[in-house]
Amino acid sequence: MNLLTAPQTVPFGAAFVVMLGLAVLELVGLLSSFSPSEWIDHSLLPEPNSDAGLDGVLGWLHLGKVPTLILLVLLLAGFSICGYLVQMLASGVSGAYLPGLVASLPAGAGAIAAVRLLGGALGRIIPRDESSIVSEREFIGRVATITSASTREGLASQARLRDAHGRAHFLLAEPDVAGLVLADGMEVLVVSRVGSIYRVIANPHPTLM
Repeated sequence: MNLLTAPQTVPFGAAFVVMLGLAVLELVGLLSSFSPSEWIDHSLLPEPNSDAGLDGVLGWLHLGKVPTLILLVLLLAGFSICGYLVQMLASGVSGAYLPGLVASLPAGAGAIAAVRLLGGALGRIIPRDESSIVSEREFIGRVATITSASTREGLASQARLRDAHGRAHFLLAEPDVAGLVLADGMEVLVVSRVGSIYRVIANPHPTLM
């Protein structure tokens, strides 16, 4: 109990609490047919498209191969576990805990190692799209279902779309024609993309998949 309540271990306890919160968020999303991981990956974050610079670092950490939310859970779990182990070792050797900031340095290195090793294993299990460019090309011309209509003009609606492999993706959609109102459950046809927003029209062929 001293380990869990000591001020020097507060960063690691906080990381563990945040990790649990993210795990619960993903679970609730799965139960409600909305995956926060899919939304973050396809609407907020670009996938690495080169082996140099920041893209190279993100690719080394398997961003784009494993859902970002899962990588974040691995990072927080690794930081928390390694932090507690470092403090246990310090207490056993010197009889006192290290300052939280000092212990965070090796814990951070351990967290990155956890993402690299465990993320690689998960990347071989979890199928992912090859790149955001491929996803964008596949989405154009496909039918999506509005799952959360906007409450005011200018605010994008949320739509769910299934790709050629049957995987669900969540998009931000706006009407491509004036006067079109997007309602919950409405089927729309994706016609273009502007930034992170997909432009849609009413599905002209109800039998089109």
